[in-house]
Amino acid sequence: MTSEAVVSIAEQGIYTVLVVCGPLLAIALVVGLIVSIFQATTQIQEQTLAFVPKIVAVLIGIVFFGPWMLSHMLTYANDIFSNLNRFVG
Repeated sequence: MTSEAVVSIAEQGIYTVLVVCGPLLAIALVVGLIVSIFQATTQIQEQTLAFVPKIVAVLIGIVFFGPWMLSHMLTYANDIFSNLNRFVG
């Protein structure tokens, strides 16, 4: 197995991780920003206030994006397992 093949597999794995995690991270970022703006305008300085809305938003995001994320991960895993004999031997 050449070094180009290893780099290609690693690149595909990192790309898959970024694509799968991206929507949930974006949701958490937007909700955190909204909660921070709300805290700044109302001068509520409770640090734990931001966690509950973010957790709820990410769970709702998992419900909506879960099937798409799962299909993306299964496609990647199927690609890796189908080419396993090429990687090992």
